[in-house]
Amino acid sequence: MPLYNDQFVDILHQTILHTVRRDGPDLSSRQMALLLITALEEGMHTVRGLAQRLDISKPAITRSLDRLQYLGLSERKPDPRDGRSVLVVPTEAGYEYVTMVKEQMGIVAEALAAQPDTGARKPRRLKVA
Repeated sequence: MPLYNDQFVDILHQTILHTVRRDGPDLSSRQMALLLITALEEGMHTVRGLAQRLDISKPAITRSLDRLQYLGLSERKPDPRDGRSVLVVPTEAGYEYVTMVKEQMGIVAEALAAQPDTGARKPRRLKVA
């Protein structure tokens, strides 16, 4: 069964609720975007590149990276190509967080797929473990 826009929003909604309710950190949208970019997108990620990618200031990136580093989800390393620059990389815990988010999204998508299609496209409350 194909998913509809409302169902994508339901998946996001339920996944965010899960990350907030579970033990461990819950991330702001900016922090989540940075973690997902560095964990899922190829290449080396610098503060400057991340600021350009998200079209926000470098200080805003730095504040979010400070929080991710405090939470143990990412770290900064010297850029071997340019000593003035640093690379942002997820830690093992950062990759585990992304894996948890992917798994939760899959659980919610399966729950949506198991519901009968009533033709209504209104948001529905899901019972997800």
